[in-house]
Amino acid sequence: MSLRLMDGFPPRPEGQVTLANWRTSPFNRWAFHHVREILPTADIPHDPLNVRELTVRPVALDTLRITAPAGNTWTLDQALEATSTDALVVLHRGGIVLERYANGMTARTPHILMSISKSMLGLLAGILAGRGMLDVSRLVSDIIPELKSTAWTGATASQLLDMRTGVAFNEDYLADSGPMIAYRKAVGWNPLEPGDTPSDLRSFLREMKNTDGPHGGRFWYVSPNTDLLGWVIERATGRRYADLLSELLWRPAGAAESAYIAVDRLGAPRTAGGMCTTARDLARIGQLVLEGGSHGGRQVIPAAWINMITNDGDPQAWEAGNLALLSRRPDPLPGQMVRRAHAAAPTVLPRHSRPESLHRYCQWHRHREILFASSAPRCRSHRIDPPA
Repeated sequence: MSLRLMDGFPPRPEGQVTLANWRTSPFNRWAFHHVREILPTADIPHDPLNVRELTVRPVALDTLRITAPAGNTWTLDQALEATSTDALVVLHRGGIVLERYANGMTARTPHILMSISKSMLGLLAGILAGRGMLDVSRLVSDIIPELKSTAWTGATASQLLDMRTGVAFNEDYLADSGPMIAYRKAVGWNPLEPGDTPSDLRSFLREMKNTDGPHGGRFWYVSPNTDLLGWVIERATGRRYADLLSELLWRPAGAAESAYIAVDRLGAPRTAGGMCTTARDLARIGQLVLEGGSHGGRQVIPAAWINMITNDGDPQAWEAGNLALLSRRPDPLPGQMVRRAHAAAPTVLPRHSRPESLHRYCQWHRHREILFASSAPRCRSHRIDPPA
């Protein structure tokens, strides 16, 4: 019999989802679409009077087959079950052609985006830059003077966006001690242990002193870069990140539901991985990017920023980085999570698989006008054989 999570009043001890286990299997099956019941969050309101309607025109995929790791074939539903996919929405020319939900999720259930949160920040940064509210060429330490004696001294906001800072940080998801655990405790994603002093995200960022290379060099995936960008945006604008995201992206894009984002104990947003949305609204954002950042006769995201995301990049910086191996996979992965350090197609916003068994992606094929938005606690790449 499968373990029943958070069932009963109170739930049985073995089925309780807590701060200590919420990112691990099987507890993440419940936790990832109940994040605000585990962590403090800030709301990202939508505009109920400006909802982008998604027409539903289902396509029969009974003959679709997916090649599994063992070489056998799955139907689509078998593949979704085998990969514990919680939600999948596929758009073609702006309409829903495929939609699946599992594990108690519905079209209105928010699910944590993890590292797609980084791309949401990247889109907001582009909007702010286009409005003259954020100069990405400025030094981070000029925007936040408290960082002048840290590893980010000399780094620009643009280098943070491109994940090309020389900050020394090993993003080891299997670590059980050291900076990675301190980071998780600072953002409130891990419980404190006896004797620990409560910290917070901004304090943790101020304590990062070491570098292992020049700023502007190779691509190096460091999530604190994006969390710092959340602070940069708030300090540069004098506004809360969640409020800006709602006003400048979520509402104009026509989201149908409010989103939310995890915050630390002092209200700092977890912009590197804490945003939660419905699969449909994730697809709406992807469609907005696919359409050049314009919706309803309004240029929500500057076209030049969309063009940069789609086409600009530095393949050498990517090849020298810590995720270069992913670009050699059969299914190409772009070389950055906020902007682009390497151009590849199809475009992904972004996908990042971790040992903690997290998998989110928003992927599209521009020329075929097809977009996929998916959320799953664990997922692997499999070859898809389309219907004849």
